[in-house]
Amino acid sequence: MTPLLSIRDLVVGYDGVPVLHGVSFDLVGGELLTIVGANGAGKSTLLKALSGLRRAMAGSIQFDGVDITRWSPARIVAAGLVQVPENRRLFPASTVMENLRLGGYVRRRHRAELAADIDAALEMFPILAERSSQRAGALSGGEQQMLTISMGLMARPRLLVLDEPSLGLAPVLVERVLEHIHQLHQHGTTVLLVEQLADKALGLADRGIVMKLGEIVAAGSAAELRNDPSIRQAYLGNV
Repeated sequence: MTPLLSIRDLVVGYDGVPVLHGVSFDLVGGELLTIVGANGAGKSTLLKALSGLRRAMAGSIQFDGVDITRWSPARIVAAGLVQVPENRRLFPASTVMENLRLGGYVRRRHRAELAADIDAALEMFPILAERSSQRAGALSGGEQQMLTISMGLMARPRLLVLDEPSLGLAPVLVERVLEHIHQLHQHGTTVLLVEQLADKALGLADRGIVMKLGEIVAAGSAAELRNDPSIRQAYLGNV
């Protein structure tokens, strides 16, 4: 089976100094792949490269068999690789509904389809339907995260990339957001999840990757990584 995403020998850095050192992995359509690692492991740099926000110094990124290494962010989104960034980057002065429409900007000419997708998002996150005319900046942290994910879905991603969706949320909201990610995966969305809460993230995933200092130091099924004593001690809190 041809991978939906294939990364080979990827080197990415800042000001000519590499942060990622020859990262390689594949992601098959329909999978939920989790990447875990401590701060400074290179996770966010990797996602920036996937989204065209940081140029590779070497190596390649292929999406559905096409080399997208040098593509612009807009072209990457239009192809179906959509990232939901960390820190809930919304348009705070705009309403929930306006944010959802902005999330579907690349599909603005397909009004009927976009309206149907907005309805589906509001059905998945009923609280957003209740808040549809409210400014996004006035939502709670959990509600903002639900809106951010919904905005990503408006582009109809073939691959949804989530960067630290639990960041800054209360524990009860973390559980709610992760459950919605699980539901998205169960409904067929391919997901690449970067998350600090490693044990919880691996509990959702089919496979996992562990990164350290810009390199992949372990990879395998989520169950294998969760049951590996050295991985648990180093990254999962030995729980």
